[in-house]
Amino acid sequence: MPLSSSDRFLGRVEAYAKYRPGYPAAAIDLLEARCGLRPGANAVDLGSGTGILSALLLKRGARVFGIEPNTQMRHYSDLVLSGEFYSEGGTAENTHMPDRFFDLLVAGQAFHWFDPQRTRSEALRILKPGAWAALLWNERAKDSVPFLEDYEALLRRYAPEYDAVARLRAQEDGIAQFFGHPPERATFSNPQVLDFEGLAGRVLSASYAPLPGQPGHDPLMRGLGEVFERHQREGKVVFPFETLVYLGKPEQPV
Repeated sequence: MPLSSSDRFLGRVEAYAKYRPGYPAAAIDLLEARCGLRPGANAVDLGSGTGILSALLLKRGARVFGIEPNTQMRHYSDLVLSGEFYSEGGTAENTHMPDRFFDLLVAGQAFHWFDPQRTRSEALRILKPGAWAALLWNERAKDSVPFLEDYEALLRRYAPEYDAVARLRAQEDGIAQFFGHPPERATFSNPQVLDFEGLAGRVLSASYAPLPGQPGHDPLMRGLGEVFERHQREGKVVFPFETLVYLGKPEQPV
């Protein structure tokens, strides 16, 4: 039976928290300049995971409410985040949050797991009138490089779900459905520099990668070592990520 979206990251929490890329300061500056992020603002982080995005909002003085159905991830964020962070085991479609409470809604690396229409209805319920939403992803830069070509070929060989999950990412039809209109989009460079430990952790943080003891894990790790050695420079490889931010005010249907 396929795992639900809330269970796909069981056993991956520490790798996810340690090795997933964060979000550049310029992207968070945009949320301050345009989207109502400010000290004392009430922000809701849908699919808050281990708290990677929530932590950045807390540093800007917001009160952050993390909505995360995965119990392991939610407990991790509760342990590592300080300040005004509050977590709830709800979903994007059913947050259990009060009506018209939030100044800002965000989702980092998570919206592709949501139902766009049901999430839109929930957002319209919990956001204050005129409040903004921002959906963020770290995506591989479109310009392919030899390292990424070899890396993706390896994943396609040993991680059967890789292509299906990759196609779920920033789909603009669902994003426009959520906002009720085509939102603005901003892009920021966000390269990730990794040694082999970091690269292996980055792979195992992904929901499609076989974990230790599962079929394909051992040959994936051996192949990853070969790819790393082929492309490393001074013990590091560069993942050319860019951060996409879709922002706008969700509109009531006419």
